[in-house]
Amino acid sequence: MSGDNPTLQRRALSAELIKRRKAADLTAEQVGAELDRSRGWLYGLENDKTKPNLATIRQLLDLYKVVDESEREYILSLARGSKEQGWWREYDDVFRGPLAGFEASAGNILTYDSVLVPGLFQTPDYAAAVFRGGRVLSEEADDGDIARRVEARMERQKILKREAPPRLWSIIDEAALRKRVGGREVMIAQLRLIVEMAGWSNITMQILPDSAGAHAATAGPFIIIDFPDDLHQPVVCLETATKSAYLEAEEDLETYTLIHKRVAASALSPEESIRYVASLADELKR
Repeated sequence: MSGDNPTLQRRALSAELIKRRKAADLTAEQVGAELDRSRGWLYGLENDKTKPNLATIRQLLDLYKVVDESEREYILSLARGSKEQGWWREYDDVFRGPLAGFEASAGNILTYDSVLVPGLFQTPDYAAAVFRGGRVLSEEADDGDIARRVEARMERQKILKREAPPRLWSIIDEAALRKRVGGREVMIAQLRLIVEMAGWSNITMQILPDSAGAHAATAGPFIIIDFPDDLHQPVVCLETATKSAYLEAEEDLETYTLIHKRVAASALSPEESIRYVASLADELKR
């Protein structure tokens, strides 16, 4: 499924262009001077900030002396594929980065969340309460803005019910479950949905209890996305209130994978976690 994903096509194209420029021993300034373009233009192309133009890609391949026809065609095919529109492009005003596109082709998703229930588990009412709380919205945001963001979040969740869904291993801090986001009834429904989804065959859910104390993920939430083929490198996604970062270096992936493993070892077992979340829902109901 990842082969025709435009987000991954753009990512692969960016990697190829950087690799070919370095192989040609050219700096961004030199390329800009040769093609009468700015350094910023090439930065945008190499970092998926600028839409690729086939004529321009051919110019770059000529400049980089890529003459093998099969190699040229492969890179041009990436450029063509990157122009396609995934469903998430309809929500460019909502998504700040390529996370939804990455999730759409994921084979495995590992997450840790410390303050909020992860987006892939959220109910519409819980998500709306999060957005109303100002996590990503300005004070001027109206009900229409919130509804659109909730709609986009629900679309993201559909990957978990598709044919051959990704495997999701989510670790949720107890603190996220104790916050009454949206009020008592919203939280009861949210907790019950977590229990339901945790029973799906493609989902593993663990709760990190307060009793765990200091742990390996105290630096904050993260998402690790692994793809089911060898063509695309895994990526670590980090989100702040204003921007998202996507780490691709091997040492970053190894570090966050180890963090997830150690936090999982400190968390309740999947079976204990389901029972605990169910008990929280019952506690609120009373």
